[in-house]
Amino acid sequence: MKILLVSANTNTEPYAVYPLGIEYVAASVADRHRVKVADMNILGSTAALADEIRAFEPELVGIGLRNVDNTDVTTPRGFVDDYRELVAAVRRNSRAVVVLGGSGFTIFARRMMQYLDADYGVAGEGERLAQLAEAVESGRDPAGLPGVMTRGDDGVIATPLERVPPRRFAPDDRVLPFYLQRGGMLNLQTQRGCRFRCVYCTYPHIEGRRMRYTPPAEAARTAVALQEAGARFLFITDAVFNADFEHSAAVAQAFKDAGLKIPWGAFMSPAGSPGGYYAHLAAAGMTHVEFGTEALCDPVLEAYRKPFCTSDVFRAHREAREAGLHVAHYLLLAGPGETPDTLARTLDNAGKLPRCVLFFFCGMRIYPYTDLYATALREGQVSADQSLLKPVYYRNARLREELVVEAVRRRAGGRFNWVVGAGGPAAAALMSRMYRRGYVGPLWEYLIR
Repeated sequence: MKILLVSANTNTEPYAVYPLGIEYVAASVADRHRVKVADMNILGSTAALADEIRAFEPELVGIGLRNVDNTDVTTPRGFVDDYRELVAAVRRNSRAVVVLGGSGFTIFARRMMQYLDADYGVAGEGERLAQLAEAVESGRDPAGLPGVMTRGDDGVIATPLERVPPRRFAPDDRVLPFYLQRGGMLNLQTQRGCRFRCVYCTYPHIEGRRMRYTPPAEAARTAVALQEAGARFLFITDAVFNADFEHSAAVAQAFKDAGLKIPWGAFMSPAGSPGGYYAHLAAAGMTHVEFGTEALCDPVLEAYRKPFCTSDVFRAHREAREAGLHVAHYLLLAGPGETPDTLARTLDNAGKLPRCVLFFFCGMRIYPYTDLYATALREGQVSADQSLLKPVYYRNARLREELVVEAVRRRAGGRFNWVVGAGGPAAAALMSRMYRRGYVGPLWEYLIR
């Protein structure tokens, strides 16, 4: 069977993200089917996608929906209507079976199926498409397959795979150059699952709470393959790279042993770490750490159910800086438990973090299957039958988002390293110019003062 896999994500703010999920899905079906990947970042329009479809004549079109919106209350942008037009373009130009998947789909599976008019969906890990494709090809009813959603289903449980499938990276000359020419960043996954219980987070629903690990030597082989394909920076896409200190340290050592030469970074928790941990990562080539700090006030961290306190943040920051790493902190303001006093304390403490970049997101997006959603239901902010496909943010009775944004900007006092949201279109345009001049990586380190 001919399968066309479409990466629907076109959000390039702050930078374009290589479609890693589609690569895993392609590998899961390539042994039995003829597979082609279409990346909307590269095609640029549904008209170009229509040309792809007519030329390839697929029997199944799988569409990966990475994001539903940009989760930035200051410059909100939803993507669902774009996805609807994309599916419509497939329908106009093909009789192929349409299957939706990806993290964005998994969060809103029932709503997406209805709104986008799909035949099937795959919730959770996209490799489940292999079983669905076999059922479709043989004419069997796929109802009941793990993670597979059919028309009319009220919902489906995303059943995690027993283990992370090996990544079979095969450089695609149609896809790779786009990302190599825009910062040289490719990405890598070393584990799936998230054991944390942060009130706002969808990772446990998408990947499950049970941790499943890629063997460090295998992750290192892939990293070197990405380097040989032209990558100049690697970003590790794990929910929290240091959720398991032993595993993440072993991955770093495997990178070093395998001879990885290019720099790399990851999203991490500032929870207490073993002595010498950040120095170990830096010795293995790590250059950038992005901390999911969220707040710098203990009562708010407790309300957000974070597994650390403010003193842990300062310790992690100090140790990362002493190891020579570039450091960024992401803060999520105006959630449950936030007050004018706690906001002031967070901003006071933010000013005490030297030599870093601070990204302030001034509003908490409500997603289904989260404790924040349950809180919003109890408080009457959302209703059980309400669609959340278009961005809905938690309304803090004591702090309106615009007042939080104003407070952050006032405290920033013109400092470049205090960024509201992801920086918006202006930041994205600046990064694009820097990439054209040969700069590589995330680039936020150039904001550090």
